Amino acid sequence: MGYVWGYDCLVRVKTSITLPKDLLTRLDRLDANRSALIERATREFVDRLERERRAAKDMEIINRHAARLNREAADVLGYQTLP
Repeated sequence: MGYVWGYDCLVRVKTSITLPKDLLTRLDRLDANRSALIERATREFVDRLERERRAAKDMEIINRHAARLNREAADVLGYQTLP
């Protein structure tokens, strides 16, 4: 089942976390539904971490093949002439 931005649409599992009181106070000022706010923030954070990991993997692959890719690019540029 794909994620829908509505809070009540997905199956939930109850859990318990411990947060500093000042953070809870700040959360409560932002949204009366603390669980929904924490869920949204966590989803955004996890999405960002996943994107960063994918980008790091891609960069690792590019770097591993950089010498060959650079040789190929130089070869292609060698065939191009400027008017």
